[in-house]
Amino acid sequence: MKLYKLSRTQTFEMFGTSRCAKMRVFVVFASIIATCIGSAIPRLPRDSQYVEGKTRFIWLSDGEGVPTLVDLNTPVDEEALASRTGANNQYWLYTRNNPTTAQIITHGNVDSILHSNYVASKPLMVIAHGWTNNGNHQVNTMLTEAFLAAQDVNVIVVDYRTVAALNYVSAVFRVPDVGQHLAEFLSWLIETGGGTWDNVHLVGYSLGAHVVGNAGRAAGGLPARVTGLDPAGPLWQTNRNRLSIGDGQYVEAIHTDGLYQGIYRPIGDADFYPNGGVNPMPGCVDSGCSHARAYQYFASSIYSNHFVGKSCQNIIEAGANRCQGSLLNMGNNILNKRGSGLYGLSTGESWPF
Repeated sequence: MKLYKLSRTQTFEMFGTSRCAKMRVFVVFASIIATCIGSAIPRLPRDSQYVEGKTRFIWLSDGEGVPTLVDLNTPVDEEALASRTGANNQYWLYTRNNPTTAQIITHGNVDSILHSNYVASKPLMVIAHGWTNNGNHQVNTMLTEAFLAAQDVNVIVVDYRTVAALNYVSAVFRVPDVGQHLAEFLSWLIETGGGTWDNVHLVGYSLGAHVVGNAGRAAGGLPARVTGLDPAGPLWQTNRNRLSIGDGQYVEAIHTDGLYQGIYRPIGDADFYPNGGVNPMPGCVDSGCSHARAYQYFASSIYSNHFVGKSCQNIIEAGANRCQGSLLNMGNNILNKRGSGLYGLSTGESWPF
């Protein structure tokens, strides 16, 4: 819309000089201002459906679970990207000898492996957080505690906070690079400190699900298992860099906030849709809670492996949670787990669900 600047005299010549005419002028311009403000800050329902290529504004949960309005048309921050890459990744090692205090393993520094509690013969669990998060986020602490309680393993938390702190569009752009650096680090760790890809389980939450997908792909699909916990949906539905079959020997996805913060379409060898896979999950009232349920369910499954999925004929049946086919447990920490297809199941409202 092109606006023309009129002088005070011209304006009142157009509308007349009466008080009523002046009021009409005020109302017209007030309406224009209101329209502009309304388009800049939309009144958007916090759980409205996301549609790839059409949705521009969306509420996404920040590191504390607080809804943050994101403009998906925001330009990539080229200046910030110049210094924020996967090279900034940090790798925090936890074992039963140091379950709560991290030991930092630095890529290329052999001493950082030799002076750590890393044991090559033990399974290696790798965890990647989501957007605006860091290594201290609950997804890392909850899963680390669960893995170490269930089995004597190495746990490495990937802290990619410098990229995760970017605006969402820029963070999405940087995900492949973060994954590439993670793959290079793990290759170096195995070659230098010992181990085997058959003992590696990559786990990622939200944006981190695509990080570990890219890492597995860069490693030639060698990791024994890759698990995506409600993989991020916005800008990922048709993105070739998303978590996919082939990123590991077995790829699993757990969908809890599909059609909004999480991706809904099947993307793994096995895709689980607890309670239909969309918000609200039992015990939740919003998208943020449902999104987080993915890693909470997964943590619970490591302790007791009690979630039994039933295979579905299609996504419609999965969404309605009316699946009655063959059985496959959702989650757990079994490295050689295998399965394929879509699965539905029901959970409880609170821990252990």
